[in-house]
Amino acid sequence: MSALGIIAGGGELPIAIADCASEAGRSVFVAALQGIADSEVERFSHGWVSVGETGKTLSLLHQHGCSDVLLAGKVARPKWSDLKLDGTALLKLPKVIAAASKGDDALLRSLVRILEEAGFRVVSAAEAAPGLLAQEGALGLRHPSKQDNADIALGRQVVEALGTYDVGQAAIVSAGLVLAVEAAEGTDAMMARIASLPQNLRGTAAKPKGVLVKARKPTQDGRTDLPVVGIQTLRNAAAVALAGIAIEAGNALVVNKKAVIQAADEAGMFLFGFAPETSRSALQR
Repeated sequence: MSALGIIAGGGELPIAIADCASEAGRSVFVAALQGIADSEVERFSHGWVSVGETGKTLSLLHQHGCSDVLLAGKVARPKWSDLKLDGTALLKLPKVIAAASKGDDALLRSLVRILEEAGFRVVSAAEAAPGLLAQEGALGLRHPSKQDNADIALGRQVVEALGTYDVGQAAIVSAGLVLAVEAAEGTDAMMARIASLPQNLRGTAAKPKGVLVKARKPTQDGRTDLPVVGIQTLRNAAAVALAGIAIEAGNALVVNKKAVIQAADEAGMFLFGFAPETSRSALQR
């Protein structure tokens, strides 16, 4: 089996994928983005590259025998004029900028095409590290209530509608009221806004309520940017007194799953994987 190449941005996800693939017996090479990727990637065979070093990145992946490659981790949209570009990046830049102007999904599809044109097969985190996928049903001890299920169903509809416009992957719904939707700020910043809302709209420490719903955008390439939940997501949700987190089973990732489930149980929250094909009426029963 050839090596798995991971182009690593920030956060825990690239490391979790590398660990999962390594534990399955696959060799891993990480092309780590300087100033972005966590230094823990150095536990694996790796090379540091800047965002503008497209040619170097492709060359390293070839040199280390990678046929399958994936993109993982957080990367802020760059200021193009500040990038130091190598020759390959200069040739690709006009198409990349044109794609970026159409939204994040278009930008990611452009990066996938660059990798495919270089002879790589771009794979999803789900394929490379299936152990990270959220399963269907309650992942911990707690289950959503009837009201929670109704909020999950509404949240799914909101995320689906937003995703059509490449806006975000998450929403927070409480007792039938949409409290927040995710845009460019990301899930954690979206959740932080909940604390500023009046207490009659949101949960409190004495009476948690509301659900964070995360799902894949309808137009999204499943090989890139799947919704992710980790320990920090759980802690942030608990800090604003949400009743739980609901994620799309088979289309969302849970990083450090055992610890996240344990933290949810300790916080008295549910962590729930809903089936992509489940109807709103089924959730409300």
